[in-house]
Amino acid sequence: MNKEIVKSERLGESYSVFHHPSGLDVLVWKMEGFTTTEAIFATKYGSIYNCFKTKDSKDFITVPEGIAHFLEHKLFENEDTDVFDLYAKTGANANAFTSFDETAYTFSCSENWEDSLEILLDFVQKPYFTEQSVAKEQGIIGQEIKMCADSPERQCFYNLLKALYVNHPIKIDIAGTVDTIAEITPELLYKCYYTFYNLHNMVLAIAGNVDEDKVMEICDKMLKPCENMELETKLPDEPENVAQKKIFQSFPVGLPLFNIGFKCKPYEGRELFKKAGTASVALHLLVGSSSPLYKQLFDDGLINSQFGVEVFTSGGVFSPIISGESHDPEELYRRYLAEIERVKKEGFDKSQFDMIKRSMYGEIVRGMNNPERAADYLAESYFENSDAFYEAQVLAEMTVEDCENAVREMFDPEKSSISVVDNK
Repeated sequence: MNKEIVKSERLGESYSVFHHPSGLDVLVWKMEGFTTTEAIFATKYGSIYNCFKTKDSKDFITVPEGIAHFLEHKLFENEDTDVFDLYAKTGANANAFTSFDETAYTFSCSENWEDSLEILLDFVQKPYFTEQSVAKEQGIIGQEIKMCADSPERQCFYNLLKALYVNHPIKIDIAGTVDTIAEITPELLYKCYYTFYNLHNMVLAIAGNVDEDKVMEICDKMLKPCENMELETKLPDEPENVAQKKIFQSFPVGLPLFNIGFKCKPYEGRELFKKAGTASVALHLLVGSSSPLYKQLFDDGLINSQFGVEVFTSGGVFSPIISGESHDPEELYRRYLAEIERVKKEGFDKSQFDMIKRSMYGEIVRGMNNPERAADYLAESYFENSDAFYEAQVLAEMTVEDCENAVREMFDPEKSSISVVDNK
């Protein structure tokens, strides 16, 4: 078995990468002095990957929207028991999530991590689907979809994605629709499972109070070797222009909700982390809580404490987004664009840049003293062919000129959209 050590001299941290004979890469971050352990068993399979082929298939096949999320739900039930009952005996807190480009199964615990790891590796490799169980789950997830449709915050966000993207499936809800999940069958679930839950398409990341030798002993015992299926996924071509500049939806809300985003070119690998880090600092300089614009907007009642910023990079898209509540979202939009144009001419304040850079760097370093966040760093960076320390390196080396260039490159008013939900 091949083993690599990934180190950061700057941070004084390291973790191990084991290339297991089964095809799975196992990342272990031993954190001395911690009492908790966090594990993530993840596959690079999310809601956008509905068109795919392997070396065994001649042509691409298309499956119903929402099937990745559906599959995540079904894996927790096997033929003879419920997985949560097993975790209850070890005292671990288990969870799972499906995003646009990833499905992950997690547990955290302060003891019995060995038994919990065996449970995790066992049930994720043991699919069991029947006509009856699929029909039951269709009813459960159908209700979940209807509840999400009643969330104004969720609808405002997805409406922004619909405004920004013309063809990309990022604009489709992760859970799919009631109609699309009705098309799901046990045969389709098995097809997707054996395609995407191949160990060559997965990673195990574990951080905290663990012993590397014991982790690998459990992996040797539990992992089922499989052949590399040479998976290919296909996404539709996406033009540079936005689908529409503005999108509105009526909801019974106290104050109008808004999401404002910019459509940028997609990035991947280390370039993604570099561009996302620079865009994030630039976004905080433009309209973060310590920026002059934020104070003006707050004083004028155009934003409140619900205001937030993020650089959305999931699913192969890249979009700096601001969101919140406002009595006049379109006036806020106008002022935001005006501030962007001012910065393009005048640049950022260097002292403000240094403060935000130090704050964000400190947040990353603090995360590395948390097993849950450390495991997240491991898995996120792995799927982008990077390492868990690169994000901190990007921030450490960033200059104010980098952020000014990011504003010119990524904040094009012609490639921006606004989504508003109000009670009109």
